[in-house]
Amino acid sequence: MKKPFAWDDYSDQPALLKERAYKKAMRKRELGSLLTMAFTALITLPLSLIATPFVRRKEIESRHFVSLGVDFEREPEQTHQLIEELEVESLLLRIKLWEMEKLPQLKTFLQQHTNKKITLKILQDREHIEDLELFKNDLESIFKELQEYVDLFEIGSTINRAKWGFFSPREYLAFYKVAYDLKNEFTKVKLLGSGVIDFEFHYTAATLFNFCKCKYDGIAALLYVDRRGAPENTQLGLSLIDKLALLSTMVWLSPKTKQKLHITEVNWPLKGTAPYAPTSEYECVSEDDYANYMLRYYLLAFATQQVDSVSWHQLIAPGYGLVDNREGIKKREAFNVFAFMTKILKSAHFLRLDIKRDYYIMQLLVEDDQLLQIHWSQKPTTLQNEDFFEAYSKTGERLKSKQLEINQSPTYIYITKEVGKKVNASERIA
Repeated sequence: MKKPFAWDDYSDQPALLKERAYKKAMRKRELGSLLTMAFTALITLPLSLIATPFVRRKEIESRHFVSLGVDFEREPEQTHQLIEELEVESLLLRIKLWEMEKLPQLKTFLQQHTNKKITLKILQDREHIEDLELFKNDLESIFKELQEYVDLFEIGSTINRAKWGFFSPREYLAFYKVAYDLKNEFTKVKLLGSGVIDFEFHYTAATLFNFCKCKYDGIAALLYVDRRGAPENTQLGLSLIDKLALLSTMVWLSPKTKQKLHITEVNWPLKGTAPYAPTSEYECVSEDDYANYMLRYYLLAFATQQVDSVSWHQLIAPGYGLVDNREGIKKREAFNVFAFMTKILKSAHFLRLDIKRDYYIMQLLVEDDQLLQIHWSQKPTTLQNEDFFEAYSKTGERLKSKQLEINQSPTYIYITKEVGKKVNASERIA
C-alpha cells in the first residue's frame, strides 16, 4: 500500500487518510459519479421502502448462515484448532492485493479446510484501482490458484470510505467489471459485489442500479450498527431488522444480482483495547455487551430469513475478536457464545419472532423437530422455569433455578413436553 495510503496493523484496516488536499481533489474529480449516485438514491430508496412489505422470505441454508472471519497469518496452529473446536461450517478470509506474495500461504491454509464453505474477500489498494491491467493480472492469479477452494470471491471492500481507496461508485464499478469479465475464463468463480459499510444505502443503490455491463452472484454488505449501541436500537427510525429488510428489498429489485445477501463483516469494538480497537473508545463496549449484541445481531438477522450468511469479524483480534492473543491465547466469553449459537443455528428452522414491549421470543425447530425458544428483553424481568422447560444460558450452561432471569443476555429454552401439550411461554412472563 503506497502513500498517502497506509495500513494499520493494530486494527486491521487502512489508517486514516490525512492528505486533505488529495481527498478534496479526488472527490472533485468524481463529482459527476457522486451526483449520479445521489439522483439514483433519490429514486430507488423510496421505491425500495414502499416495496419492503411485499418481499417474501426465502429459504436460508442454516448450515452456512453462521460464518467466521479468519486471518490465515495470525496464530496459524491455534487457528486450526479453534476452528475445529467451534465447529463452524463457513469461513471468510481476506487477501490484500498489495501482498500477492502471500498467495501460496493462503492456498496452503485453504487446502487444510476443504470441508468448509469459503468466502475470500479481495482487499484493494489505490494502485490496483488506478491500474486495472495490474488488477486483472493479479486477480487472474488468484482465480487460477484458488478457484478449487473458494466458493465466493468478494471483490473489493468498504467502497464508501476514502481510506480504502475508492472515491466514487464509478471507480468501484470499473474495478468490479474487471472481475466480472474474467468470469468468462473461470466459469466456477462466483462473485459478491457492492461491499458498502454501515447504513449508507445510497452507495448500495449506486452499485445495484446502474448501466455497468456487469452482474453479481450475490451482494456483500458490512452492516455495522455499533455506533447505535444495541442492535435493536434505531437509526433514522430503522432497527437492524428494518435495515436488513430494506437492503434485501434493494437486492430483490435490482436487475444486477441474484437474490443472495451476505453480511461479510460485523462486530463491536471492545473497551480498553486501544490501539487495537478500530474505533474510538466512545463506541467500545464491555465483553459482556459484545457477546450479547453479537448474538442478538445473528438472531435478528436469522429471523428476517432474507440474509444468507453473517460473518463474525473475527476469530483472533485483540480489539474485537473472539480470542485475544496479546498474551497467549485468551478465549473471551463470546467464544463460547459463538460455539453454542453455531451448534443451534446450523440445524434450525425458523418459525416466528414475537416482540412485545421490548421482550423478544424467537421460536425455532431444531434437531428431531424439537421446539426451541430464545428469550431476551431490553428491560430485565423473570420467567417461571416450568417442568417442561430445559433452559440454557447464552454460553450453553444449564439453568435450573425456579425463576429464569430474562434480560439482554439471550436464554435458550427447549420445550420438552409433547407438541400438543406445549404452553406458549410468552404468556408466562412475570
